[in-house]
Amino acid sequence: MLKFANSFKSIFTKTKYIMALIKSISGFRGEIGGKSGNNLTPVDLVGFVSAFAQFIKEKTGKEKISILIGRDARISGEMVSHLVTGTLMAMGVDVMDTGLSTTPTTEVAVVDNKADGGIILTASHNPVQWNALKFLAGNGEFISKQEGERVLELADKNDFCFADAKQLGKYTKIEDAVEKHIEKVLALPLVDVEAIKQAKFRVAFDSVNSTGGFVLKKLLAALGVEDVFALNDEPTGLFAHNPEPLPENIRDICELVEREHCHVGFVVDPDVDRLALVTESGKPFVEEYTLVSVADYVLEHTPGNTVSNLSSSRALRDITEKKYNQKYYASAVGEVNVIEKMKEVNAVIGGEGNGGVIYPECHYGRDALVGIALFLTLLAKKGMKCSDLRDSYPDYVIVKKKMELTPEINIDLVLNSMIEKYNSYEVITTDGVKINFENEWVHLRKSNTEPILRIYAESNNVTTAEHLADSIIKDIQNIIREKL
Repeated sequence: MLKFANSFKSIFTKTKYIMALIKSISGFRGEIGGKSGNNLTPVDLVGFVSAFAQFIKEKTGKEKISILIGRDARISGEMVSHLVTGTLMAMGVDVMDTGLSTTPTTEVAVVDNKADGGIILTASHNPVQWNALKFLAGNGEFISKQEGERVLELADKNDFCFADAKQLGKYTKIEDAVEKHIEKVLALPLVDVEAIKQAKFRVAFDSVNSTGGFVLKKLLAALGVEDVFALNDEPTGLFAHNPEPLPENIRDICELVEREHCHVGFVVDPDVDRLALVTESGKPFVEEYTLVSVADYVLEHTPGNTVSNLSSSRALRDITEKKYNQKYYASAVGEVNVIEKMKEVNAVIGGEGNGGVIYPECHYGRDALVGIALFLTLLAKKGMKCSDLRDSYPDYVIVKKKMELTPEINIDLVLNSMIEKYNSYEVITTDGVKINFENEWVHLRKSNTEPILRIYAESNNVTTAEHLADSIIKDIQNIIREKL
């Protein structure tokens, strides 16, 4: 078994940098450069964008459509933007371009400008060599699974037709998308600008050299925050550190917050849809608790249902059910799935444990700007230190591990065996296998993009969570030995 695992690991290590193009129902992402079909090259970009344009024409029943685009600041962004714009115009599509923007800003702008669809040019938290196309429907939300499958089908078949010279699309630059997005955030009833001003917060932020630098400055100024300490705020696209806002990647801002005696620090990813917090003591608030804290404030004023995905902390469920006597629901992993469940149960707040806050009062999409405005309002109204607020919530720790899968492993058989082994507990099979114990849970889920099985375990201390994850891994290893 070890021989098989080592062999596959070696093969994967050698090929993952060659085959760096990922096609999924939500869009296309990959490393820039290389050969077409293997990486995200100009040839691939033209095909994918053309397929999406054709899909929007089919969906709307209109021959003349408009598509709005926006991008983060990664170094390939300008090149990709030119290719996307030219391809859309060649398809007869009128292009509205927000330029350097954020994912939530683009989502809001699609609706504000009555576009038929949208494309966000961002690889989110992926490293600098990556870029991606993320597709939006006319409602400013990511396209559904079925819609994504249709775009994939059109792209695979090259089933689209370019416009003749007289029918080429037009190009319009949208100059005020960020400002309008901020206005929308400030207009939310639960955002109290005056309370934030009176609190006289000292705030630091790290925008990892992408568009969050100028966007967060504008937002904080509009909220009346005068003392702002910016880190990595120039949108060069040359990320100063790993752009995923995890505790191990944000040490510099933790030091900055403590050194400058800030009340709170904010960390966003390159496209500004994820938000992590730092307490006044320079310690990570932990991104799982971004949603928990914002939900706490929202539920206090607007009781209702909440939603997060199956891999998110149990803390949201505890706050929802034990503190506010409301109903919590879990969805499959993925923003589209969370939003679908939120609509189904009419949730007042939802999101993901990766720092993604989705507040329907503003729009259905993860939005760090909304998260910041609501969190500062909460902090101002509570009159508490950020660390004291964090200590007021149920304390859980999530451990995240993974197992590499060889071609010989029948993962469905493994998961079914785990269901059978733990059938005396609550087992959820909506997305992989989640086993709920009395005080812990473990979630087993096959990756959609890598040959790995993700194993997430949560408990109220790291030792127990580690032990649970390791115990489950041993169970899986035993099952594999028995079945092979």
